[in-house]
Order: sequence, then structure tokens, then C-alpha cells
Amino acid sequence: MAARPPGGGGSSEPDAIEFGIAVLDERIEEADVSFPATADELRDALGDREVPYDAKGRTIALGEALDQVPQTRFENETEFLDALYPVFDRKRREGGGFLTSLRDALPF
Repeated sequence: MAARPPGGGGSSEPDAIEFGIAVLDERIEEADVSFPATADELRDALGDREVPYDAKGRTIALGEALDQVPQTRFENETEFLDALYPVFDRKRREGGGFLTSLRDALPF
């Protein structure tokens, strides 16, 4: 996932802020992970680094996210990312309640 950063669109700002599955997908490519793989193998290959789960930069450790997934073996990258998506989505929704949701929906 990615979201446009706030601001006036100056040239020094990134085009988008990546979080969640997009960040994890990039880390998988960098680590040259092969599938099928177990959760432990993925944890070893990717480390227990923090993964941002929203555009505000809030994070969850990969190990903590994996602990919330009932599956322990993944046949391919898509299966792995699909299993983690609900964890990131739940964390985003728990993020800040009604006022945060309202503020996020406004264009300013």
C-alpha cells in the first residue's frame, strides 16, 4: 500500500509513502527469500524489523505480525502477503478511533 504524503508537492517530497504489504514485498525481494517457507524461515530471512502499517508511520514488528497469523507455512509470496494483510488492516483500523478516521478523511 502507499499513500501520497501531505504537503504542497514540492520536488523534495517522495511521490508516495509506502507501508504494509508494499514495504514487506520490497523487503522480500531484497532478502532474496524463496518459497515455500515457514514463518520461522521468513522471520530469520527478513529479521524482526518494524514494518509501517499506515501512512502515519506507525509500525508493528514482523515477528508480532507473524504471531497473529494462524498459518505457519506459506507456499508462495502471495500466500504470505495475503495472510499478513488482515493483521496490517486491523492495526490501521485500531489506530485512533473516530476522530482520527474523520481527520484522515478530510483533505487538509
